[in-house]
Amino acid sequence: MLATIEYTVTAIVCLITAIVIQRIFAKEIARGTIAKNTQGIKWFGLAIFVWGLGALLNLFLRLFLDFTPTSRLIIYIGVVISLANSLFILLSLPSIEHQKRRGTVVQLVERFSTREFISLYSGVLGMIAFVFITTSYSNQEISNNFIWLIDIPISVLVAISLLLELNKAFASRKMKFMYLPTFALFVLIIVAVTHRIIPQDKLIQVIDQEFWSVAGSITSISFKVLFILLFSILLYSWKFLSEKEQQQSIATQLDSENTLLKQKIEKLEVANESHLDTIKTMKSELTSLKETSRIEFSERQKEVLGNLAYFGKAKSYPEIAEAMHISLDGFQTHIHQIKQMLNIRGASGKEQLIEFATKNNFIAYTTFKQSK
Repeated sequence: MLATIEYTVTAIVCLITAIVIQRIFAKEIARGTIAKNTQGIKWFGLAIFVWGLGALLNLFLRLFLDFTPTSRLIIYIGVVISLANSLFILLSLPSIEHQKRRGTVVQLVERFSTREFISLYSGVLGMIAFVFITTSYSNQEISNNFIWLIDIPISVLVAISLLLELNKAFASRKMKFMYLPTFALFVLIIVAVTHRIIPQDKLIQVIDQEFWSVAGSITSISFKVLFILLFSILLYSWKFLSEKEQQQSIATQLDSENTLLKQKIEKLEVANESHLDTIKTMKSELTSLKETSRIEFSERQKEVLGNLAYFGKAKSYPEIAEAMHISLDGFQTHIHQIKQMLNIRGASGKEQLIEFATKNNFIAYTTFKQSK
């Protein structure tokens, strides 16, 4: 009766949980979540599913086919279920995210691809199981529980690795208060393993058989439920952390884009200021040119400007006036009028007149163009 309750509760809880986890896995795949993270959800879900499937199979064999708990077939099925569960948990360990150094077992799992690790795991344990079964099957003096020696080292190793990785993950999420539940899970796994290997016919001489059966059933259900609880907490903390990291990543990206945008705006402002200065200069020159183009010089004034452009600084005003065969006073009168028209003042008036005449091609009006 007790075993029936144990297997019924285990089957219901584990199968329902496995279905929920696989639906979460499908949704995460649809969302495009990183494959490494979603694989962990898948393997954890399969580990729980194997527990539920094993409990359902045991329930069927006991209720409908009248197998006893000490039947070799029941024990062999239990070993296979336990080994499969250990395999899936091992495959899920690399997906437990944290910033600390990975354990040796996890490093070993990561060294191989999933297919390679499953092949290696199945091959090695298959050979060991063959030796155990060959040794114990026809030997009635060897306890049926002897076959559990294949699973116990693996279960203990998985329990230790799971404890370490869970504690590292919870520490990374600042959830160190979860150390106690993870340690409790480890203790429950060890107790469940111990319950498997100790022959009941030897144990009843020391401990009441009913008490030992109740303890085994409670331990079996408790560590599975605790495992599911811890995984659920880990899953939702991972989702929260993942969403937080995604938001931080988006914020960082936006900040980076904002910085680049500011730099571009600054460059555009500098370029704009440069263009504005150029435009101002061009406007000033255009205004000057327009004003100059509106000035009407007499033929004599054009000639004076042309001769200034022609001789440049080579001749003085008196020399240019003499070359033009006009009086110096008359020449300077023209110079004075031109300066007023061009608004030229200061000691550098001659240089400004020469520059203006040269720039505006007044050399075409020089008297000496043909005689130079």
